[in-house]
This record gives sequence, C-alpha cells and structure tokens, in this order.
Amino acid sequence: MNLKQRWKGFLFFLAIAGPGIITSNVDNDAGGIATYSMAGSFFGNRLLWSLLPIMIALIIIQEMSARMGVVTGKGLSDLIREHFGVKVTVYVLLAVILTNFGNVIAEFAGVASSLEIFSVPKYVSVPLSAFFVWLLVVKGTYRSVEKVFLYACLFYITYIISGILAKPDWAEIGKSLVRPQLDFSPGQLGMIIGLVGTTIAPWMQFYLQASVVEKNIPVKDYKHSRLDVIIGSFVVTVVAGFIVLTCAATLFKAGVRVDTASEAALALKPLAGKYCSALFAFGLLNASLFAASILPLSTSFLVCEGMGWETGVNKKFSEAPQFYGLYSLLIFLGAGIILLPKIPLFSVMYISQIINGIVLPAILIFMLVLVNNKKLMGEHVNKKGYNIISGITIVVLIILTVAYLVTLVA
Repeated sequence: MNLKQRWKGFLFFLAIAGPGIITSNVDNDAGGIATYSMAGSFFGNRLLWSLLPIMIALIIIQEMSARMGVVTGKGLSDLIREHFGVKVTVYVLLAVILTNFGNVIAEFAGVASSLEIFSVPKYVSVPLSAFFVWLLVVKGTYRSVEKVFLYACLFYITYIISGILAKPDWAEIGKSLVRPQLDFSPGQLGMIIGLVGTTIAPWMQFYLQASVVEKNIPVKDYKHSRLDVIIGSFVVTVVAGFIVLTCAATLFKAGVRVDTASEAALALKPLAGKYCSALFAFGLLNASLFAASILPLSTSFLVCEGMGWETGVNKKFSEAPQFYGLYSLLIFLGAGIILLPKIPLFSVMYISQIINGIVLPAILIFMLVLVNNKKLMGEHVNKKGYNIISGITIVVLIILTVAYLVTLVA
C-alpha cells in the first residue's frame, strides 16, 4: 500500500470515526472521575492493572453493539422490542430512564462543583450549562453535534497533563500495570467492582448503536467502525489511568482520601500546585458538560426506538417531537433538581447505581442473543472463539455486578 492509499484510508476512517470514541469518553463523567480519584487516593497505584482487563471487556461489548448497528441498521431498543416483545422493552426502558436520570442529575452536580472551585455559584453555572447543551442538540445537526463532542474528547488531555505535573514514580507505575496486586479485602474488591461498574454502563450500548445507525455506516466499511471502538476504549482507559496515578502520586502519599472529583481537585492544589488542581477541575467541568449532553440523548434514542417514534439529531423538533421533548425534559429537570436547596445527591446517585447494576446484566444477555441470531446478523454473527470470550466477559461482569449490588446494599 503506497502513501497515497494510506492517506486516503486515514481520511476515510476520520469520516466514519466518532460514535466509538465519543461513547467511551463520555463514560469518564463526574461519577467515573470520582471513582478513579478514590481508587488512586485510597490504594495508590495498586489497582492500575485492573484497567487493562476492563478495557478488553469494554472493547468486546462495544464492538458487538457497533456491529449490530451497522449490519441491521436498527438501534438496540428497537431490536429488543422486535425480538423480545413490547412488555420486556417497557421494563428495560423504565429501568434505564430511571438510572440515566439519576446520572444526569450527577452530571449537573459535577458542573456546579467544578465551577464553584473557580468561584462561580451553581445558580449561574447550572442554568447556563443546561441551556448550552440543550441548544447544541436541538438546533444542531448530527454532523455539527458530533464535531463538538469530538472536540470535547480532546480536553481529556488535561488529566494527562495533570498526571505529568504530579511527578509520579513511572517505574512503580510500570510494575503496577504488569504485576496484579489484590489482597481480596472488601475495600480493594469493592473498588475493582466500582471501576467495572463506572466503565461499562447500559446507556453506552444504546447510544453507540443509535449513533452508528444515524451515521449510516455501510457493512463494507465496518472495519473502520471497529477501529473507532478500539481507539475509544483505549483512550478512555489511558485517561482513567492518569486520573488514578495523579491521585496516587499526591493524595495517597499525603494520606488524603477523597469521595468526589471536586474534592480531589481541591486537595491537589497544596500538593501538586494550582495548575494541576485547575486542570483537574477543568477536566471535571468538560466531562460533566459532555455527559450532560450525551446521557439525555441516549435516553431519548432508546425510548423513541423502543416505542417506534421518530428519532435523530438530524430531524427538526416538529419532525421528532417525542425525541426532543424527552431530551429537553431530562436536561431541565436534572438541572432544576441541582438548584434545589439541600438536595440529597448521594441518595439519587446511590439509587441510580443500584438500578444500573440490575439492568446491565440483562442488557448484555439481550445483546449476546441478538448478535448470535443468524436471521438478524447473517454471516456477521459472533465467531466461536469470539463468542467464548464474549460469554466469559459477560459472566464475569454479571458476577461482579451482583457483588457490587451486595456491597451497595450491605
């Protein structure tokens, strides 16, 4: 292959890329950043190794979702309705709506807490951010919205810069990646379960598949979509790793433990300098705004697909009123709740995570059944070896999810 052909192939990949990279990066939201910060501040670099198998699991699950979207031209909730019935679909929709709404509230909490670090009150930051993300989707096209989301992905580099400014022990980090350390204590085991739970969520599969469908990627070009998924999963793991090592190099060594991402940003200032702290806080703001756009969008996709209503960012409000109406409702309700005094945010997040844990195994089983349906997928069903890996991944995730629910309820 000559240079011209390689350049042409690269440009073609750029035209198709987006859904995989965006979906994976959105998962580094306020809750995800908080979890990675806690992993670093509580356990140092000891759990860095766990991000590698988590990345592999994410690639496998996301690849199946993208492949179904390309081959069938239908969203995941649409396929669930067709193959499992309306009753099952309604239960799935209700569960995912509840957990996504809890997460939307958490994202606006992330916006509020990140800007409060810069002395901007939540009564200013939350309404403005809600209006911004609403306007972006309602008045934009799929192409314009995707460009903004891809640009937002670039700002995750702030966490990489923060990690470098924290001056970690790179030799120790290298050892932590290749030498798993796990003493099976409730604390460490619970944190690994939390890392899995915050990296792989039900909404991701619905949004990724809907994005692939809306982008009209042909089957012959699926290899580019698969690469998009792999790159997205790799990048999100790198960013997560840098958040962990930043907190390990500073907070863990100083004996400081944090429970939220904003606490981590504030705690970094005296330990790693104001620039590291500011970059960490800015990353939280970017991640929260990013997720506050995507989560309501993914919810609108899955509900409208499941109900057979019109969907798509390329459509006008009058052409898809249910789609944009639900999107608007989730954003403004989520933002409005954050403005209420003494809102029990932890309880909202707690309940949403329980529902998330209950829904995830069911969604993964639905996906595995659908992707092995020859009438649906034709020659693109899972190959035997890939099916074994996928099955093992799903079984492990189910076990971890059940264990996670036990730790939450206990």
